[in-house]
Order: sequence, then C-alpha cells, then structure tokens
Amino acid sequence: MPRQANKDGAVSKGSPKATPEQVWIALAHCYRAMSSLIERSFLDSGLSLTDFMLLEALLHKGSMTITEIQASALLATGSMTAAVDRLESKGLIARTLSKSDRRARVLQLTDGGKALITRAYQEHSGDLKRWMSVLSADERASTFTNLRKLERQLKGIAMGTPL
Repeated sequence: MPRQANKDGAVSKGSPKATPEQVWIALAHCYRAMSSLIERSFLDSGLSLTDFMLLEALLHKGSMTITEIQASALLATGSMTAAVDRLESKGLIARTLSKSDRRARVLQLTDGGKALITRAYQEHSGDLKRWMSVLSADERASTFTNLRKLERQLKGIAMGTPL
C-alpha cells in the first residue's frame, strides 16, 4: 500500500519510498505552481514568459541567432518569430546581419532592452530565492542534481539510448 503524503507533501518516515507515480504527481504540481508564479512575476515588466526567456538568453549569453536562442531557451519556433517581432517593435532588441552567414540574423539587446531585462531578471532572481527558501542549500543542490539525472535518463529514452 503506498504511503500518504502529509499536508506539506512530505512522506512519513518508516513508510515505503515514494513511488514513481507520486514523484510524477509532485513534479507536475510543483511545475504548475511555479509556472503560475513566474508568469505573474513578469506582469509588472510587461514581458511574457517567451519575451523574458529570449531577453534573458541575450543578457547572459550575448548576441545570438534565433536558432541559437531556441536551443538555449527551449522556445518553440512559432513563438520565437512573434516574440522577436514584438521585442524589436518595442525597441528592446535589434536584428543585424551575421558576419559569418549572410542568410542569418543576429539578435542583440538594445540599451533599453538591457536595462529592462536586467531589472526584470533581478526581480525574478529575488522571487526564486524567496519561493525556494523552504529548501536548504543542500536540499537545493540535491534536488538540482537529481532532476538533471532524471532529465538525462528521460532524454536518453526519448532518443532510444537510456542510461
């Protein structure tokens, strides 16, 4: 018989370990709650999640092509074109020709875009610290390590090469 989690989601000691189904449900609930909080945190800056992710990638990695940003920020092709057009029309990014490939356009932050995403990222980082303050540094490290391990396994299975 699977053990029941208490109101905090913790499983009582002495019970069987969490089942894969319980882990999946916990991950799904956590993802839903975190996504909702994150999307609300951008409202004040006037950015959507896609806008934020695109600008954040440019802030931390420098100028990139749309293809490079898609791979870095895990954004869908359809949302990228609309986001780039929207951010360019707001004067937050600029498109320039690639020096190495005349067909490609390189995206870069404008001064206004850099100022906006720097402020938004600082607020976002503070939000994440507050939201995750329930976890100790060791718990965060362990959670990160375990989620990355699971991610590698799932990607391997999807590609036909599990660990």
